[in-house]
Amino acid sequence: MVLHLVPRCSARLFWASPGWRRTYTQGTSVGLTSLGCPRHRHSPMARRGYSSASGSPEVMLTPERYPVQRLPFSTVSEEDLAAFERIVPGRVVTDPEQLEAYNVDWLRSVRGCSKVLLRPQTSEEVSQILRHCYKRNLAVNPQGGNTGLVGGSVPVFDEVILSTALMNQVISFHDVSGILVCQAGCVLEDLNAYVQERDFVMPLDLGAKGSCHIGGNVATNAGGLRFLRYGSLRGTVLGLEVVLADGTILNCLTSLRKDNTGYDLKQLFIGSEGTLGVITAVSILCPPRPKAVNVAFLGCPGFAEVLQTFSTCKGMLGEILSAFEFMDSECMQLVRQHLHLTNPVQESPFYVLVETSGSSAAHDAEKLTSVLEQMLNSGLVSDGTMATDQRKIQTLWALRERITEALSRDGCVFKYDISLPVERLYDLVIDVRARLGPRAKHVVGYGHLGDGNLHLNVTAEAFSQELLGALEPYVYSWTAEQRGSVSAEHGLGFKKKNVLGYSKPPEAMKLMQQLKVLLDPKGILNPYKTLPARA
Repeated sequence: MVLHLVPRCSARLFWASPGWRRTYTQGTSVGLTSLGCPRHRHSPMARRGYSSASGSPEVMLTPERYPVQRLPFSTVSEEDLAAFERIVPGRVVTDPEQLEAYNVDWLRSVRGCSKVLLRPQTSEEVSQILRHCYKRNLAVNPQGGNTGLVGGSVPVFDEVILSTALMNQVISFHDVSGILVCQAGCVLEDLNAYVQERDFVMPLDLGAKGSCHIGGNVATNAGGLRFLRYGSLRGTVLGLEVVLADGTILNCLTSLRKDNTGYDLKQLFIGSEGTLGVITAVSILCPPRPKAVNVAFLGCPGFAEVLQTFSTCKGMLGEILSAFEFMDSECMQLVRQHLHLTNPVQESPFYVLVETSGSSAAHDAEKLTSVLEQMLNSGLVSDGTMATDQRKIQTLWALRERITEALSRDGCVFKYDISLPVERLYDLVIDVRARLGPRAKHVVGYGHLGDGNLHLNVTAEAFSQELLGALEPYVYSWTAEQRGSVSAEHGLGFKKKNVLGYSKPPEAMKLMQQLKVLLDPKGILNPYKTLPARA
């Protein structure tokens, strides 16, 4: 079988132009570079084509759909609004129409009723805001790009929304070490463009790269498409600046690769989802930009062949293997139906995307071609195509990256982000498909096979409590029996906070509650999220 190149089709999702850049000095002589002007990028629903017009159904308020009671926080008064206006003049939003996009998650599955949005530009402004809220017992919802999938980035009730959208400055970049220091509101794709100009790449890549903020990525310990090559943010993040609930600024913004003094406090805030502090700046290690990137898109006759393909790629590609993604035939059906993307290979039960990143274009292409030909001849792969230029690479990646978008157009989506032993990864999809039968419109499985991360998604025409009851706690119990994790990379947020016990023992949960009380005694930071409600 001959490998062939893909036809031209649409480019990847969430493209953002680099925007304008300017440099100025602030405080000391630290240079700051703005990554993109605030051209209404702060509205994630607007970016994705959502509309609040009458033709779009209103999202049910979260307390009407979920059993949650408001905690005894204060409500925002006119005096509070006046105080906020003094802290961030001209950046206090109270208009209900403007607030709508910030109150609703981009999946349109949860909706809060916040009456005020604050848009600070500096850590000192964040500190003053939290100091005031702590004194007044006002709950605060930190919000980045609002691209989360578990309801962690929007209010549950009337929490004050603290947006990092205007905190979009690059503070410094060292072109020898590759260490980037930036504010938390920088958009991931803009950061990647910034460091690529200097022959580096961000160690993180997500489908929502054109919308998500680096602070939100760190707060949720996002995984993404480069995890196989560069590992977790827990390893690449070198330092953080965090504002605590009482307004204290914790400056651990080190740029050192090695620092073995005391407790590594930044690890408390990575993955804490804004419940322990508000991340305001990040120091992160960026790897050198690969000189050669190749992508192959393959069809496999079964999941056993997908696993054998992964083993073969690991063994024969070695250090140049940078991504290994899989999707099933129903995923392909959805991206073709809703997004009109083209399948570049013959119809198959499963599809695999393999990416290599190295220093020699000819060597890497020859190596990948040899591996693919061997897999085709052995029957592991039924068809395949390879891309070496950027446009065709983006075309192939779009098939994988835009699955979430296609699912959102298929109806109400029930999302599960699971870590499992790779040999059992797809068994859950098969079991759920059989369990739900015709009650589900589609049951699909895709994800990062290289790190054992399954995205199980179920679509239906509308939200159904009966369907939810058939899915939960079945999915979580099934995962726990395999000693997996109920959240691989999306976090717990609001939707998954009560299933933490399926992945963590009671002793660990108790310690987490104690840390929350220690750092946020009044519980004002992102309440109702991440940790189970205490009796």
